Amino acid sequence: MFVLSSLQRLPALGLMLALVLWSGVAASADRDRLSAFLEVTGFDVALDSIALSAADAPAMVDLAPEDFGVAWGRITGEVFDAAAMRGRALDILAETLDDEMLNHAAEFYASDLGQRLVAVENAAHMRADDETAQAEGEALLAAMDDGRRAALVEMNDAIDASGQSLLAIQEIQFRFLMAASAAGLTEGAIDADMLRLMLAQGAEEMRAPMRASALANAAQTYQSLSTEDVRAYAAALAHPVMARVYELMNAVQYEIMADRFEALALRLADVPRAQDL
Repeated sequence: MFVLSSLQRLPALGLMLALVLWSGVAASADRDRLSAFLEVTGFDVALDSIALSAADAPAMVDLAPEDFGVAWGRITGEVFDAAAMRGRALDILAETLDDEMLNHAAEFYASDLGQRLVAVENAAHMRADDETAQAEGEALLAAMDDGRRAALVEMNDAIDASGQSLLAIQEIQFRFLMAASAAGLTEGAIDADMLRLMLAQGAEEMRAPMRASALANAAQTYQSLSTEDVRAYAAALAHPVMARVYELMNAVQYEIMADRFEALALRLADVPRAQDL
């Protein structure tokens, strides 16, 4: 499941609201079925990939992973523990994912096309060099015919039909920066209202670059699939039930990411800067 890649690995106020809106769903899916759902859709790998975005967090407070010495690897390994993040996702899904949604998505992703999609999406989630992949995607776009480009645009729009991604980036930045401020990682305290205003003012400037980056990412990720496959995927994503699944998956991934970034800020506060621990 290609839930929006870990915020393009970072340089929303609506996250918890989205989860609250889902909280009234009477779910009957048990834990084993949900675990199988994570695997067949590839959402387990999407969750694991959150850890790859950790290296970009210190830049938000003008620091780098190297500033925390060998403690960086230990702390990020503990904060972004894959089993814990999957467990948190299962807890949320057990309360929000109903049988219709689970069965509909699982049936699609268990199909031949679905499994081919999961294979390329999982590889994209865990790739180490995003800059090279982005450049490759941009080159593919430059040589691409209008039909395939339109299919990729349609697919990307369906993946984030509710427009959560921009709000998610803002919320993750806000929560990390406020936690970093409280933990003393910033020069002086950050005013929450002022930070909200600054993030809101920069939102529109981010929208176009985000769309362009997402399109290049899609061009690289799905290059082995035919245009007909991409169109079929877009059509599947447009189904009302699948749209609900994706909205929920995006909200779950973003909430876990924001929570882990907050935890990271608090843990890093205990590490002396520029010291090899």
